[in-house]
Amino acid sequence: MSWKTLDDMDLRGKRVLVRVDINVPVENGRVTDDTRIQRIVPTLHDILDKGGKPILLAHFGRPKGKRVQDLSLLVVKPALEAALGRKVVLAETLEAAENGTDEIAAADVVLLENIRFYPGETANDPEFARRLSALGDVYCNDAFSAAHRAHASTEALARLLPCCAGRLMEAELSALEAALAKPERPVGAVVGGAKVSTKIELLENLVNRLDLLVIGGGMANTFLGAMGAQLGKSLSEPDFFETAKDIMKQADQAGCRVLLPVDGLVAREFAAGAEHEIVELGAKTVLDDDQMVLDAGPLTVTLLEDAFAGLKTLIWNGPLGAFEIAPFDTATVAAAQAAARLTREATLISVAGGGDTVSALNKAGVADDFTYISTAGGAFLEWMEGKTLPGVAALGG
Repeated sequence: MSWKTLDDMDLRGKRVLVRVDINVPVENGRVTDDTRIQRIVPTLHDILDKGGKPILLAHFGRPKGKRVQDLSLLVVKPALEAALGRKVVLAETLEAAENGTDEIAAADVVLLENIRFYPGETANDPEFARRLSALGDVYCNDAFSAAHRAHASTEALARLLPCCAGRLMEAELSALEAALAKPERPVGAVVGGAKVSTKIELLENLVNRLDLLVIGGGMANTFLGAMGAQLGKSLSEPDFFETAKDIMKQADQAGCRVLLPVDGLVAREFAAGAEHEIVELGAKTVLDDDQMVLDAGPLTVTLLEDAFAGLKTLIWNGPLGAFEIAPFDTATVAAAQAAARLTREATLISVAGGGDTVSALNKAGVADDFTYISTAGGAFLEWMEGKTLPGVAALGG
């Protein structure tokens, strides 16, 4: 891949259109988690230090091309100003930005109102992109999390102005390239979560790229079921047993070892502190009709720790069990701490992403210890599936 960064651009006196993702959680009119805002601060500071003027393009919620007052970016502005340490002026309409009011002209940083208020955004409308391009001299994409969408502010705009990746986008692309495109081998991945059906393309892509594939969560039940296990009322997808068999076959042909749970925490109810037992898991396992596997067991964790110790690169997407409640978070937390320890010892490059993954690693207290954690969600998943992301391709990647 090849793309320009802020280091390649002359920004002095330039208006820089910056696509950012500040679609943050809000309760009672206040931002409750400013992680995404904090992550764009280095890019905006660099642009300002280089003499440029950032004009931010961002979405908030799903207004579906209509102006929805409850989805105004005005609610995000105080947190953005606090993170930047500068005043931010909100251009309430595209026309206001085009006409250039005195306040907008004098501002160090301008935030254009929710870009998805305009139907031309999600339609990737060329005329709408042209209007946006007239607001700036340079385009900078710092929203990898929106790069899987071919929208006007992520794809068309990059083809109309000199363009580059922001610091966050640069970090995301570099981390993912190091993890999947040109990894230090052996390379492995943890893929967990509820359903195989949502991650078929991911698994099919990974088995041809990895040395080790760890499958956990409800997905593992489907693979065990395909082998013959009868797992009671465990979350499983019998309709995808044949798919699971095909993926196992592909992995075998590609020389990728697949590691499934060999034991699990089994309970009769899904509740915090529910009574449970540790049961051996395999092709011959037969559980009662009212039993369910809710987490991987201690022997599986030991196998994972040993497997991680033999890797140079690890990609993590999804939990190993029902991590939301104890004690069924045990395997996810223990395995995450093992990966974090190896990362701190500089023997492992660890890259993680996906909403549940980030939550699980935060719960394990190891989010800061991984080499890189992506908050990109869908874009992270599509990248792992081997898909071309329109927002990245438009940068020349």
